[in-house]
Parts: sequence; C-alpha cells; structure tokens
Amino acid sequence: MAEKYRKLTKYTGVYERISEKRIYNGKPDICFDIVYKAQGKLVWEKVGWLSEGYGLKAARDVRNERLRTMRHGEELPKQKKKAPFFKDVAERYLEWAKVNKTGSVAGDISRYHSQLKGRFDGKRLNEISSFDLERMKADLLKRGLSPGSVNQVLALFRQMVNKALAWGMYKGENPIKGVKMLTLQNQRERFLSHEEASLLLADLKKTSYQLHDMALLALHCGLRAGEIFNLKSQDLDFENGLINISDPKNKESRKAFMTNAIKNMLLARVTGNPAEFIFKDPRHGGKIQAISQAFRKVIDRLEFNKGITDPRQLVVFHTLRHTFASWLALQGETIIVIKELLGHKTLAMTQRYSHLTPDMKREAALALEASFNESQNSAERTGRNAESPEAEAL
Repeated sequence: MAEKYRKLTKYTGVYERISEKRIYNGKPDICFDIVYKAQGKLVWEKVGWLSEGYGLKAARDVRNERLRTMRHGEELPKQKKKAPFFKDVAERYLEWAKVNKTGSVAGDISRYHSQLKGRFDGKRLNEISSFDLERMKADLLKRGLSPGSVNQVLALFRQMVNKALAWGMYKGENPIKGVKMLTLQNQRERFLSHEEASLLLADLKKTSYQLHDMALLALHCGLRAGEIFNLKSQDLDFENGLINISDPKNKESRKAFMTNAIKNMLLARVTGNPAEFIFKDPRHGGKIQAISQAFRKVIDRLEFNKGITDPRQLVVFHTLRHTFASWLALQGETIIVIKELLGHKTLAMTQRYSHLTPDMKREAALALEASFNESQNSAERTGRNAESPEAEAL
C-alpha cells in the first residue's frame, strides 16, 4: 500500500494514515479511518482524505454515528463489495475452460502465464483500465508478437472478465470495451501442390503414423486441428462414409465425407469403445492439446518455409485445411460447396478462394464475347441482305 501504517489519534477508534505520494497544501495528505465492533467483529472503514474535506473531528463524528445506529438496532450502511483480484478470476476461468471450452485450453493457459499474469494478477478488476490494456497491446507488439497473437491475449482477457460478470463476481464494466482490436492481414495464402503434399505425407509417415493420419484428414476432409483432436469412434459412420463434426469452431455441427484413403485409415484406428478418441496424446493416452513440434521439424527438413518471412506464406498445419479448399476451387467446385465442406458460417469467409477459379471466369467472359459476336454478325448479315439489289427487287 502507498500509505504508511495507521496511527491512533486522540479520539478513540479514529486513525490516520500519512500518504507517501499525495500532497495537499504543500504537505503529505492524510487519510482518516475508523474502527468499531459490529456483530462481534472489528470493522475498519475509510472515512476520507484531508484533501477531500475530511478531518479528525469529521472522522470522530462518523464513528459516533455508526455506534448510535447499532445501539438503536438500525442497519449500518452496507459495505461496498470489493472487486475481485484478476488472479482469482483467471483461476476460476481456466478451471471452467478445461471442462466447458471447445478445443484446447493449453493456448489460454500459456497466454495467461506469459502475458497477463505478471501485469494484472495483483490488481482488482476495477483497477484495470482501458489504458492499461492499450499499453499492454503496444508492449506486446514491440516484443514481436503478431497482431493475431496480441488479439488472442486481448480476447482471453475479455472472456475472463465477461465470465466474472456472468458469475456475479464483479459488477463493473469490462475495460476491454474501450480497446480496439488490431486489424489482421494474416489469412493463409500458401497452399501445397500435389507433389508437395505427397512429399509431406511420405516424410510424416517416417516420423509418426499418427501425425501422417491427422495430416491426411486435414488434406482430404478439410478438418481443423481441434476438430481432429475431438474425433471419437462414435463420430464415424463407415456405412455412409461420413464423419460427424459435433464440436466445431463455429458451434454448428457438419458432416465431412470420407475418401477411400480416409476410410481405410480410420477403420484401422477405430476401437470398440465409442467414446474413445481416435487420436491420443502418446504421453498420457488422453486428448491431444496441440500439434506436435515434430510437424514443424518435418516442414523444416523439406525446406517448405526456407527464406519465407511473411506469415501468410508459411506452411503450418492449418495450411493443409487451406490446401483442401484451394484444391476444390481449382477443380471448379462452387464457393457454396466449399463453404459447406469447410463449415464456414458466412459466404464472406469462403470468398477468398474465388480467385483460384480463373479458368472458369475466363471461359465465362469468352462465352459472353462469343455470344455478342454472333449476335453482331447476325445483325450485319441482315443489314447486308436488306441493301442488296435482290432485296430491292423484292
């Protein structure tokens, strides 16, 4: 605390604290506190600062009023409930997220410990301002975090405080309301050629059969990493060749269609337990929380990212889902079909793949030109016939 310890004054139960930072009329400011017993417990109450117009006698009078109120059986003014410390909110949120949040919680735990814990754990929620969050945003960018990563930290803070509000832990406003998220330009542009995909799958098979099979699912079915981690035996319909994706990112279930390679791979992995995960963490046999670093090592070995610094051009696991959609566009599938297979909520999210169908656009433009030329030629022929001597004789 910034103030020195309380010192008893000449009035019973009235204390003063001399500030080490606040100055009033050229001297250290003084805060007056009172103490009294209520229902057998000591109650400390801050009366106010000298600079706010409070003095020793005013503090004494407030205390006397509290004693008079209790003596006559009246209710004391209710103490305002203090806002919770951020660390308590974060702890409860992360416990809740482990059970209720779709996908991996490892990222949230890491972001809390590396970015939020040191800054805010010792503060109550009402002591954290929009300016504090803006300053954090600037600091994280200076440290080299990408705009997307910074937005994830801000989003985590927002979710934590929103949950505190929903749970009745806090009655104030979420300071994130005054903070603008960073504009992103990080949509994946790179997708693999068929040759690159074959090289990747071959190398992954030498490294890890599980990584190979997960990559195959992303390439053939467009599944996100989190959707692959969540797959259970009960989600597989081999008779109809369907995969039920029940907990996707956008909360709307969808179906993925098994290719022959996917069907054979899943048949080899499925067990008799319908609730068992198809892919398991090799360390403890439970649900996988993140793609193994072995995937990045394979990418490095193949030199797919050699000399590339633009994050949009880097090959990561999500590139495989992007490759799935890009291949569909190149073979002439409509944006509507691609949207449904990817599980996008809006068409705008899928529109980015429209540029990969240039031949269809060119054919449409050429067909329009051919139709126009045919119409024009027909008109010219009609005109010539009308001007000919034979036409005049008629």
